Amino acid sequence: MLGLLGEGEIEFEVKIYNTRGDLDKETPISRVDGTNFFTDTIEKALLDKEIDAAVHSAKDLPEVIPEGLTIAALTRSIDPYDVLVVHPSLKSVGSLEKLPPGIRLGTSSLRRKEAIRKYRPDIKVTDIRGNIEERIEKLDRGEYEALVMAAAGLIRLGLEDRISQRIPFRILTPHPLQGRLSVEVRKEDKELIKLFRRING
Repeated sequence: MLGLLGEGEIEFEVKIYNTRGDLDKETPISRVDGTNFFTDTIEKALLDKEIDAAVHSAKDLPEVIPEGLTIAALTRSIDPYDVLVVHPSLKSVGSLEKLPPGIRLGTSSLRRKEAIRKYRPDIKVTDIRGNIEERIEKLDRGEYEALVMAAAGLIRLGLEDRISQRIPFRILTPHPLQGRLSVEVRKEDKELIKLFRRING
């Protein structure tokens, strides 16, 4: 595969790995924040030289990067907002403020839960796990009436039309790395580090 990198082109092969975070759909995210829950398998492949670079959602990075690895680049955020996604029957509601009392709102992070409970203590904020498509399927099946998630993930999947509201920062402050991608490489790979610096935001 050939892709653009900065002002040049680079040929690469894509390999997809499932991490613990992909396989374990039960553990609440609040219990694993700051760990390698969403990076472990990929970082092992990098250390074992199965791959030469790893791309992660930047906010999924562990607090401590494994010995021998480094972050070569952090891209600019494509959209820093947390957003509201609602069941089709509530599409006309449009905002967190106008959601009916008592509805079930699914979200994963402790940060989002605390902010939403503070702003709307009259709605039921509960855990939800799974990738974006799985969460939206649960919403559309009626397991939840609303979701709060990152705008960036929806945009990257072509699902921006599901966004009902970009939640104002005064209500919900985004994660500082939200919407950004990180590129992780081995420290010894100086040429790759130099190459990926081109996309550092």
